[in-house]
Amino acid sequence: MKTTAPSPLSTPRTNRRHARHARRVWWWSTRRLPVLKRALDLALVLPALLLLAPLFALLALAIKVHDRGPVLFWQDRVGLHGRLFRFPKFRSMCVNAEAIRTALEANNQHGSEGVTFKMKRDPRITPIGRLIRRASIDELPQLWCVLRGQMSLVGPRPPLPSEVARYSMLQRQRLSVTPGLTCIWQVNGRSEIPFPQQVLMDIDYIQQRSLGTDVKLLAKTLPAVIRGRGAY
Repeated sequence: MKTTAPSPLSTPRTNRRHARHARRVWWWSTRRLPVLKRALDLALVLPALLLLAPLFALLALAIKVHDRGPVLFWQDRVGLHGRLFRFPKFRSMCVNAEAIRTALEANNQHGSEGVTFKMKRDPRITPIGRLIRRASIDELPQLWCVLRGQMSLVGPRPPLPSEVARYSMLQRQRLSVTPGLTCIWQVNGRSEIPFPQQVLMDIDYIQQRSLGTDVKLLAKTLPAVIRGRGAY
């Protein structure tokens, strides 16, 4: 009886090759956006840190001379999948700002029961702080977090642990991606947008995010900063 040789397409070696190819395709399809976002972050952040170094030095001197307090204000923030990281800002408030926040809760622009705290004409803000907040310069030290991979240039803003403790399951979806320096609601009104609407905008970004979307949001960030809408 005449036998038929097995097809080369069905040999164990060919099957292993196809499996390896399938794994590579799967890995790239799931990791493509994070890899490209990280490449974009590094391409922009490294030269930005070098160019901004003189401004950082001047701001540090101005803040120190004003009240002799620390130049940077550090907080614990919640990042990707709930991981904590240290989050710096140029200090824009008086040294004991956190201690007196409780007395100001009734003036929360996001409501007394709100998850986040925002207040126009916050008495804790220093004269230098008011200036750098309006231009969002106080946020620039977070470029260091982007460099370390704890943040990205674009993504939902990283919340405080006390805020996350009050999150609903819907709101916890914000923690499914790396937090960002700028986000969709920051270029559309910032603190003027109520927190529930911020959450919905962040979730919409997460579901539809792409490198093109990030580039568009970065392009809109500078005009939003210049307008200063919702910056307080």
